[in-house]
Amino acid sequence: MKRMSKNRKEAMAKLDVAKSYSLSEACVLVKEVSKTRFDASVDLAVRLGVDPRKANQMVRGTVALPHGTGKDVRVLVLCNPDKEAEAKEAGADFVGLDEYITKIKGGWTDIDVIITMPSVMGKVGALGRILGPRGLMPNPKTGTVTMEIGKAVSEVKAGKIDFRVDKYGIVHAGIGKVSFEDSKIEQNANELLQTLIKMKPSSSKGTYIKSIYISATMSPGIQVDSKSLTA
Repeated sequence: MKRMSKNRKEAMAKLDVAKSYSLSEACVLVKEVSKTRFDASVDLAVRLGVDPRKANQMVRGTVALPHGTGKDVRVLVLCNPDKEAEAKEAGADFVGLDEYITKIKGGWTDIDVIITMPSVMGKVGALGRILGPRGLMPNPKTGTVTMEIGKAVSEVKAGKIDFRVDKYGIVHAGIGKVSFEDSKIEQNANELLQTLIKMKPSSSKGTYIKSIYISATMSPGIQVDSKSLTA
């Protein structure tokens, strides 16, 4: 049996694994149990009472976190020349079309978000096998296929994230850093949770929010009481 590290023991000593904490309590605890030497990410995992195999129960969307993710998001804009200036002015890290499509075909995916426009989706669609498994494929539903290139880039840079339920019915999302104030982590978490609640499929029966866990990189998960959520 693998031995528990000293940091892990200290973290577990602060937690009652049988308890569900209020969201505000969990957001304080997640900072206390984080023992990394770097600014760890704070993540939320929400198990939903949906069947992702059914199209009418797929939960997917975007949310603008009030305080951003704390992460420097690298944005690639694939567009025609007439939109390049708009993309660069909005803060895109990489802007172009054919040269970046060639780079991606060669294995380059050192980016976090790709934004493009409808007229070039024919070219971008050919990259589906590379971008799809990495969650990088642009999609109109997440606002990454649009004519409002500048607005889309600004929103992503400000903290807009996209999410989707996985095959196990779980939504995973990064909602900040342990260096954030407790209240900012809580507000970001609540924004995502309220968005998920509003997106409950009408075909989903029974308990919708089955469990919520918040954790930091390399730290134990903290169970959140769904009844503690406030609108």
